[in-house]
Amino acid sequence: MAWPAMTSRFGIDAAIFSIKAYLAAMLALYLALSIGLQRPYWAFLTSYIVAQPLAGAVVSKAMFRVIGTFVGAAAAVVMVPALDNAPELLTLAIGLWLGLCVFISLLDRTPRAYMFVLAGYSAILIALPSVEAPGTIFTVATLRVQEITLGILCGSLVHAVILPRSIAEFLLNRVAVIVRDAERWSRDSLELEPDAAVDVERRRLAQDITELHQLSIHLPFETSRIAPRVRTVRALQDQLSLLMPLGAAVADRVAQLRGAGGVPPAFKTLLADTRAWLDALGHTGRAAREDEAIALQARCAALEPAVAEGSSWRDLLMLSLAARLSALIAAHRDCRDLSEQLSTLDRRPVSPRVAELLEGRRDRELHRDVAGALRGATGAFLTIVVGSALWIASGWQDGSTAVMLAGVFLALFSASDDPLVPLRAFFFGTLIATLLGAIYGYAIMPRLDGFAQFAAAYAPPLLILGTLMHSPRWSGIALPTLLGLGSPLLIADRYISDFQSFINGAVAQLVGVAFAIVMARLLQSAGVSGAIRRTIRAGWIDIAERSTLMVPVDLRGWINRMLDRVALLAPRLAVSGRAPGTPLYDALRDLRTGVAIGELRQLRLDLPPDRGEPLRHVLTGAGAYYRSLDPDAPAPAGPGLLAEIDAAIHAFARDGDAAVRRAAALALVSLRRNLYPDADPAAEARA
Repeated sequence: MAWPAMTSRFGIDAAIFSIKAYLAAMLALYLALSIGLQRPYWAFLTSYIVAQPLAGAVVSKAMFRVIGTFVGAAAAVVMVPALDNAPELLTLAIGLWLGLCVFISLLDRTPRAYMFVLAGYSAILIALPSVEAPGTIFTVATLRVQEITLGILCGSLVHAVILPRSIAEFLLNRVAVIVRDAERWSRDSLELEPDAAVDVERRRLAQDITELHQLSIHLPFETSRIAPRVRTVRALQDQLSLLMPLGAAVADRVAQLRGAGGVPPAFKTLLADTRAWLDALGHTGRAAREDEAIALQARCAALEPAVAEGSSWRDLLMLSLAARLSALIAAHRDCRDLSEQLSTLDRRPVSPRVAELLEGRRDRELHRDVAGALRGATGAFLTIVVGSALWIASGWQDGSTAVMLAGVFLALFSASDDPLVPLRAFFFGTLIATLLGAIYGYAIMPRLDGFAQFAAAYAPPLLILGTLMHSPRWSGIALPTLLGLGSPLLIADRYISDFQSFINGAVAQLVGVAFAIVMARLLQSAGVSGAIRRTIRAGWIDIAERSTLMVPVDLRGWINRMLDRVALLAPRLAVSGRAPGTPLYDALRDLRTGVAIGELRQLRLDLPPDRGEPLRHVLTGAGAYYRSLDPDAPAPAGPGLLAEIDAAIHAFARDGDAAVRRAAALALVSLRRNLYPDADPAAEARA
C-alpha cells in the first residue's frame, strides 16, 4: 500500500492537519495576547478559517483573505462616517457593497472569489458594530486588519513549514489518475459493443477538468517544491477536453457501421490495436508511444475512403471513424506528453509537440451566469436591508450580530447549489458550540490559570473538531462549532464572567443563522431549477451564435465552456432530484454539435462566398433551431434542416478540391448524426 493512501486510510493525514491547525491557533492567540490586541479571538478564528490540508492552498487563501479584509475595512471606513446620520442610506450602502462583492465573486468562480466575498462581509462586521460610535471606525478597522493578518500569518507559517503537503504533488497524483481513467474510458469506447455505462462515466471527465482548474489557481503559492507551470495544466485541460467529443464520435460511428453492414475487418484490427496501445500507455516510453501513435494515425489515413460524387453513407461513416479515431489517438498522446511535462522540474518542453501545445496558452474559459450572479447579489442585499429593518424596529441590542451573521452566511453560500444544506449545518454547529462554550466558559475556565492551562484545556475539543474539519462529510458542522468556541467572551485577555451576555450573543448567532435560512428559502426556492435552465439555455445560445458569426473559430474556448457547464449541471441535477440528461438535455450531444458547427463555419470562412453557400443554409438553420429551443419544452430538429445538410453533402461531394470535400463531409456527417441520430437509414444521405 502506498504511503499517502495508508496515511489517509488510517486517519494520519487528518490527525496531522488537526495538530497543525491547533498549533497555529494557539500561536496566533499567544501573540495577539502578548502584543495587547483588543480582539484576540479574531486571530484565533482566522487561523482556523484559512487552514487547508495543502500548503499552497493555505498561502493563496491567506493572501486572498488579507486583500479582501483590507478592502472591506477600507469600504467600512468610507461608508460609516459619511452616512452615520442617515441610517437608511447607510443600510443601503452596506447592502449594495455586499451585493456587489457577491456578484463579482459569483462571476469569478475560482478560489479567488473568496477574496471578493470577504471584502463584502468584512465591511459588515466592521461597520454595523461601529454605527453607535462612528468616531472609532478607523481604529476598529485597523485592529481587525491586524488581528486577521496575524491569524493568517500564523496559519500560513505552521501549515507551510511543518510537514507541508504539496499541492503540486497532489495535483500530479490527480493528473495521473485522471489520465488513466480517460484512457480506460476511451479504450472501452472502442469496443465493438461498448457498455452504455462508459458514456456516463466519461462525463465525469468534465468534473475532473474543473478540479484541475481550481487546483492550478494555487500553484503559484506552492512552498514545498517547484510547482508545475499553470499554462501546462491549461494545455492538459485542453487535450483532455477533446477526449469527450472524439470518444463519443468514434463510438457512434462504430455503432452505425455495425448497423449498416458491419465494421470492416481492417477497422476491427485497427480498433483492437488502438485499444492495446491505450492499455500500454502507462508503461510505455515517450519515443515508443510517439512511434506507435504515428503508425496508428497512418493506418487511419490509409483507411479513409475518398469523398466523391456517388460516395455512399457507409463510406462517409468510415471516413468519419478514421478521422476521429486519428484525432483521439493524437489527443491521448498529447495528454501523456503533457503529464510528463508537469512532473519534470525542467522548464524546457519535453518534446516539440509540447512546445507547440504550450505556445500562446491563456486562461481557461468558464461559463458565466450573470443572471445567477444578480440573483445571489440581490439575496445578499435584501438580507441586509430586511434584517436591519427588523433589528431597528425590534430595538434588540444584539440584533446587529444576527444581521451581520445572516449577511455573512448569505454571502458565503451564495455560490452553493443548495445553500440550505450548509446553513443547517451551521445552525447545528452553532448550537453545539453554545453548549460547549457554556461548559467551558462557566465550569472549566474559572479554574484555569494562565495561557498554558487554557491551551491544554481547549486542546481536546479543538483537536477533535480539527480532525473532523479534514473530512468533507463533517466539516460543515465542525467549522461552525470551532467558530462558536471562539466567542469574544471565551477568547479574551482576561476571564469574563458574564453568562447573560454569552447567552444573548449565542441567541443572536442562532437567530442570524435561522434568518439566513429563511431568506435563502424565500430567495432560492427556484434557484436550482432556474440555474439548470439558464446553463442549458446558455449552451444553446452559444451554438446559435457560433452558427452565424463570421469570425475565426475558437474551438478551445467553446469546448472549455461546454465542459464547464457539464460540470456545473451534474450536481445541480442531483440536487433537483433528476438524473443527468433528463428531461431534455444531452450535453455531450450539444458539445459535439458545437464542434461540428465550428468546423463548418471555419470551412465557410476559408471558401469564396459562392462555394460556401450550401454551408450558409445549414448554419443558418442550425442557429435558428438552437435559438428557438425552450429548456422546458424542447423540440427535435425539423426535416428542413436535415434536407439542407443532405443537400450540402451532395454539393460538396462534387467540389474540385479533395481537402474541401473531406473537411465538409466530416463536419456535415457529425452534424447529421448529432441532430438526427434516429433518422431512417433508408433516407440517409448519399453523396
